[in-house]
Amino acid sequence: MESPRGRVRLIHWNEAEASERGERLRRIGYRVDHRVPVSASLKSLFDKLPDAFVVDLSRLPSHGREMAASLRERKTTRHVPILFVGGEASKVERVRQILPDALFTRWEDIERDLGWAIASPPRDPVVPPTYFDAYSGTPLVKKLGIRNGTSVALIGPPDGFATTLGQLPDGALLDRAGPAESDLVIWFARSRAELSEGLDDISRLLGPAASIWIAWQKAASGMATDLTQRAVRELGLAAGLVDYKVCSIDRTWSGLLFTHRKR
Repeated sequence: MESPRGRVRLIHWNEAEASERGERLRRIGYRVDHRVPVSASLKSLFDKLPDAFVVDLSRLPSHGREMAASLRERKTTRHVPILFVGGEASKVERVRQILPDALFTRWEDIERDLGWAIASPPRDPVVPPTYFDAYSGTPLVKKLGIRNGTSVALIGPPDGFATTLGQLPDGALLDRAGPAESDLVIWFARSRAELSEGLDDISRLLGPAASIWIAWQKAASGMATDLTQRAVRELGLAAGLVDYKVCSIDRTWSGLLFTHRKR
């Protein structure tokens, strides 16, 4: 039976909090899907087009920005209202710059503002030109930590990735020698099996002061993969590494930065 107030797809990146906030929306009369996005397709976000997307910015706001931008890019979801909830002021402001016609609220005001969002869907929605407008202004080499003199090994890079990187800092180079001789490794993993099979060997080869980005294909990219941020972190930790940074590399790839665990 349909809820009289409508269907809502809650986008949140923490299972426990998603469940709690989904229940809050149900108590005020909405039918809610609060599943954490884990598959490689936007189609997995919903079985039926919702009346509104509610994006919680309190966790992984960059993921929320990216997901909302990809929803706007698609004609099937473009006119569905997007309501952002919570988040740090600086993070929220970046979202406003990308989607100025989206709605923003606090959880304390969710009943009032969600009803307003559903009643007033965007007539001429803003469509960001790319998924990664959220990250414009910061050179990719800087986000990846490539500095003067850095030796970078690439494993399985997508076509044209050297062009995507742009101009390297002075003395930095893309080293084909492999992880043992490099300051930084960037590994583009296409599947859990590939990552599982090669991670122990690469971890052993990685220099004691070196770092490795393990990249996986984003859920919003539409590419088929069984890797998620959680899976990448779990496999890295099991191989004796520890992650300390996350990065959106481009419209297809995200990465976690690992180094050897201190003993």
